[in-house]
Amino acid sequence: MIKLLIAALFTLTSLDALETSDKLFECTEIFKARKSELLVELERIDEQKQALSALKTATEELLVKREAKVSQDEEAVERKLLEISSKENSIKKMLKKNEEILKEIKNLKMDKMSETFAKMKAASAAGVLSEMSPQDAAAILSSLKPKTVGTILSKMDAKKASELTLILSE
Repeated sequence: MIKLLIAALFTLTSLDALETSDKLFECTEIFKARKSELLVELERIDEQKQALSALKTATEELLVKREAKVSQDEEAVERKLLEISSKENSIKKMLKKNEEILKEIKNLKMDKMSETFAKMKAASAAGVLSEMSPQDAAAILSSLKPKTVGTILSKMDAKKASELTLILSE
């Protein structure tokens, strides 16, 4: 009986080991199937990582190109600003020179007119100056000698002479 009991126990243990072996085989199959899924997922992640890396590289290259373009544009603007500033200074100098020349021409013209009026008879000069605008007549009178001015004003209409005297006194 002990032998029978031992044989039964041995048979039961063998059956239990066989069942465990089947369970282990099933687990191994599940792990193998899951392993292939994980490998596919890892491959997909690796592809995404490579795509992200390529995008990052392309973005960095684009950024470098844009920075270079901006730098070139800034340099061009700076050159233009310097050129404009130089031209502006040149124009200011020419304008100042032209104003000086114009002033000199006006002075020469006034001297010539003053000389002409100084040579005229007082009555004739008074008649001509009376017909001019008060500012122009006063400008001519201011360039003459005081004695000549007095003689011309004495030959003018009193109202016109008074107006010109007020302008000359300013």
